[in-house]
Amino acid sequence: MTGFNILPLAVALLIGIAALGSCLGIALVGQKFLESSARQPEMIDALQIKFFLVAGVTDGAFIIATGIGLWFATASPFG
Repeated sequence: MTGFNILPLAVALLIGIAALGSCLGIALVGQKFLESSARQPEMIDALQIKFFLVAGVTDGAFIIATGIGLWFATASPFG
C-alpha cells in the first residue's frame, strides 16, 4: 500500500472537533448556571439537577464520537 493514509487525520478530526464542542458546550452551560443561581439562589437545587443532566448529555456525545473514532482507527472498516 503506497500513498497517504487519511484515516489517522479523520480520526483526529472526529475526536478533536467533538472534544472542542463538548468543552464549549459545558462551559456555556456552566456560565449560565452560575448566572442564574446568582440571580435566583432559591432555585439552585432545581438548576443544579438540570445542569448535570445537560452536562451528561453533552459529554455523552463526545464519548460516543471518541468510541467511533477509536473503532475506525483499530478496525479500519473502510479498508
